[in-house]
Amino acid sequence: MDLATIIGIIFGAFVVGLAIFLGGEIGAFVDVPSVLIVVGGASAATLVRFPLANVASALILGGKTAFTHRRIEPHDLINEIAELADVARKQGPLGLEGVEVDHEFLAKGVQYIADGYDHDFIRESLERERDLMLERLQDGQRIFKAIGDAAPAFGMIGTLVGLVAMLANMDDPSKIGPSMAIALLTTLYGAIIANLVCLPVADKLELKSKIEDVNLTLILDGVMQLRDSKSPNLVKEMLISYLPEKGRAAFAEASA
Repeated sequence: MDLATIIGIIFGAFVVGLAIFLGGEIGAFVDVPSVLIVVGGASAATLVRFPLANVASALILGGKTAFTHRRIEPHDLINEIAELADVARKQGPLGLEGVEVDHEFLAKGVQYIADGYDHDFIRESLERERDLMLERLQDGQRIFKAIGDAAPAFGMIGTLVGLVAMLANMDDPSKIGPSMAIALLTTLYGAIIANLVCLPVADKLELKSKIEDVNLTLILDGVMQLRDSKSPNLVKEMLISYLPEKGRAAFAEASA
């Protein structure tokens, strides 16, 4: 679970809810037409910009990654790949079949080695798999950003709709209140959806996409070292460049 994402959204919603509660009646901030304008309009605009199949899959993957994706540290991957290199060096490629690997991408690379595929096939297959995984994450990021961009815009559209309705009914005071509610609450809803949920989630997906790119490329290079039967120490030496500069010395000392 990504607690930072969950805590941030819950805390933001609590602060807004508390401000509403302290400022007046909660029911005054609930308006169905405003919700329809903002949510329906932002959803429609997103469907116009992206294919339907992409929107559904990207929202599911993006939401899952933003809220539940566990970050894997590069030094843990390096140690695991070095252990696999030790197994492959002592037992040969077939020895890797009996090793349990949790990371799906690494497990696929290890299986390729155990099955005896050649160097070029393994690299091309893993590069294609990595690129597709990153593209799916980037699709999720773009779609959440599109919803975040559209929500405030439809909030303004709702405001204009409410103002037009209000001005058209100036002679009937009973209709001014509901029209003013639409005018104000659509802007509020659009701002909350964009700035509390969609845009932060889009930024989180962009960050996780960069982290995933580093991890997947590290694994790809590590698998190629396994395929070439490199020693565990040499594997660590070649993969240490994926660590931040300040963490390399500590990793080298721990591995010594």
